[in-house]
Amino acid sequence: MESDRLHDEVLSQLEALRLAPGRPLIVSDADEVIFAFVRSLEGFLLDNGHFMDLQSFALSGNIRDSATRQPVSAEMVKSLIGDFFSERTEQIEPVDGAAEALSALSERAQILVLSNVPLDQIPARRRALVKNGMDYPLVANIGRKGSAMAYLAERHEAPIFFLDDIPHNISSVARKAETVTRLHFIADHRLRSLLGQAEDADVRIDDWPSVRSFIEGRLSEQGF
Repeated sequence: MESDRLHDEVLSQLEALRLAPGRPLIVSDADEVIFAFVRSLEGFLLDNGHFMDLQSFALSGNIRDSATRQPVSAEMVKSLIGDFFSERTEQIEPVDGAAEALSALSERAQILVLSNVPLDQIPARRRALVKNGMDYPLVANIGRKGSAMAYLAERHEAPIFFLDDIPHNISSVARKAETVTRLHFIADHRLRSLLGQAEDADVRIDDWPSVRSFIEGRLSEQGF
């Protein structure tokens, strides 16, 4: 089970942020929310003798050897994902509409990207954000995201919105920062069909124009 504590490496990044506590905050995951992770990973796997057979909302068990067509071990999955991030973090394509929606929302709220990208890939992810029109602060998280969101919520006076594709991150935020509005978002249409709305999400939305409309509506209701 991934850790739900706030790691020192994450704390130092959070402490370096300069956020206005009285202005709304939107905290978005990156992979499968801002960036089309699965689509890009598939290309990498095909280039390296493997393929993805999406039968469940997980990577283990769904990555297969192209020659034998057998699932690879959990250790191999971890190695392949590590190699993918090392080689292609900067090349992962953005999700349709993400940059435009976040740009519009940034007129009314602060934007923060909270991603479990490997720490050594922070510069590459920053470059990817900038070149795709999303030059927002980035925090590279470790483990589940509830503790990081609790840190932010404890210091914030305005509404906070959290977007993530993984249910256990949404549940972690629900436990540790219950005042945060939680949006369950899955960009890849095949993954969407494998998973319903996360139990602890306030809403399930899978496209950015609808995210923008939802958040703008909530902000207007709350006088922001």
